This record gives sequence, C-alpha cells and structure tokens, in this order.
Amino acid sequence: MNNIVDLTLTYTDSFTGFSKEISKTIDNDGWNASTLSFYSHCGTHMDAPLHFNVSNQTIDQIPVDHFVGKAWVIDIRTLGAKGLIQINHIPKDVLGEFQKGDSLVFWTGWSQYVNTAKYRNELPRISEELAHWCVLNEVKMLGVEPPSVADVNNIDEVTKIHQILLEGVVIIEGLTNLENLNSNCVELIALPLKIGGGDGSPARVIAIEKY
Repeated sequence: MNNIVDLTLTYTDSFTGFSKEISKTIDNDGWNASTLSFYSHCGTHMDAPLHFNVSNQTIDQIPVDHFVGKAWVIDIRTLGAKGLIQINHIPKDVLGEFQKGDSLVFWTGWSQYVNTAKYRNELPRISEELAHWCVLNEVKMLGVEPPSVADVNNIDEVTKIHQILLEGVVIIEGLTNLENLNSNCVELIALPLKIGGGDGSPARVIAIEKY
C-alpha cells in the first residue's frame, strides 16, 4: 500500500496574488465556471531559470522527468525564524545514502504561518554553502515550506541563492502538510502548469510513501 500526501497549499482569495471570480453559473449559463488570476509565484509554486535570468529556460521547457523522483525529507523544525539551513543539517545517514539525482525537502513547520507577516519576513532560508552543494551533487528538486528559498527582503541574498540553485536545481516553494509523512524518504511529484514563456508556476505537489 501507498500513503499519498498532498503537499500543496489551497489557493483562496486570502492569498496575496490570487483571486477567483464567478464567470458562469448554472442558473444563467448552464454550468459553473470561474475566472482565475494569479501571480506566478504565489502559493505552492515552482521557479524556472528565467525567474532570475540564469538562462532563457522557461517553466514549460523544463523536462518533465525533472519533476518526479526520490526525495529525502529533512526535519529541521528546531531551526527557528530567519535561520540558515546548512549542509550539516542533513543527517549523516541521509548523506551516506544520498545519490546524485535525489531531491531534498526541508521540513521547517513554516507553513503554519501562511498569510501572516512572519511567513515572508522571518523565513528560514537556504545558505549559500548549501546551495552550491545542491548544484555540485545534482540535487534534482529542492523543496521548502516558506514562500522562498532566500530572504525576500534582501534582494542581494534572494538573487544570489536563486541564481546558484537555478543552474541545475528545480526549486519548489510554499510546501505544506509535511507532518503527515511517516518516513524521511518519499517519491516526490511536483507538476507546474505548462505556461509558455513562464518564469514560474503554481504547482500540485504530492509525496508517495511506499510500504
């Protein structure tokens, strides 16, 4: 049997950058439909290299095999606000089993602060050292709970960390529900919308635990 966990935030009008308006109704048109408007990096989303001009690769051009793979879930809930996630936060047993092409997901518990000022302003983030390590070790996907892998209020940091990672790592931001996983090794599937010329996209992200 498999345990399948949805790691995706629910998009509602409470999200900055997202809105849903009634477009059609059963009574007036014969069916219900909505008009959706969203910022390309709101909620649970993925970044393309174009996001920081690392290359011209857009979200629709990333090969789909980059969106599926084995992922290690790293519990760093004790890190705290504004903490730097370092290489030494990855347990030695995980480092011993890690293979190039595996993915990493950092469990900080940060999704509990969604839609608060703390969510953006005090987020734990990826260190420069870890970002270089991820590229060197060919990490396929890097997933985090905060809305960014770097301090969104520090343009130099947010640019540097994204530019390092986007040389080869698929970035997933805005994850949730990691507490519903029972193991530290899962099959991760993260599927962005196929937006032509997209710098990023909202995504549906799931983790599969196999027993």
